[in-house]
Amino acid sequence: MKLRNMTAIYILKEDKILMLYRQGGKVVNNVYVGTAGGHFEPEEVNDPKACVLRELKEECGLEPEEIKNLTMRYATKRLKDGEIRQNYYFFAEWNAGDKELTSAEGRLEWYDLETVCELEMPLSAQLMMEHYVKVGRFTTAMYAGITTSKGMTFVELEET
Repeated sequence: MKLRNMTAIYILKEDKILMLYRQGGKVVNNVYVGTAGGHFEPEEVNDPKACVLRELKEECGLEPEEIKNLTMRYATKRLKDGEIRQNYYFFAEWNAGDKELTSAEGRLEWYDLETVCELEMPLSAQLMMEHYVKVGRFTTAMYAGITTSKGMTFVELEET
């Protein structure tokens, strides 16, 4: 069985969240996803932050100083197509002023946090976002999630 490690970043500006309608993707296509994200390069295997920052630069042209408070908030697992898909979800705040964004991966749009869950997303991202909107955005905790046929079970990670 293969393991597929992926990252995604969600950028917040007040009560809005930046979403990418991904088009032409190999694994994820014609659905909404985080602003940027993708698969780990070999040198990033133990560094999801390096992966998400590389993807942010490649897919949106954003530099690390154009966001602030970058934090990994969710790590999820899902069994799909014979692979264990492990996703690391980061959140950050917009710090790029009036910069206009474009992406070669699709269309970037700001959405209200109250309605973002109505968008079509990959299952793990959808379940994570529903938890974030209801619970996660009101805490600073990091959560682990396991996807099953009944949904996703979240546990708050604690230092032990």
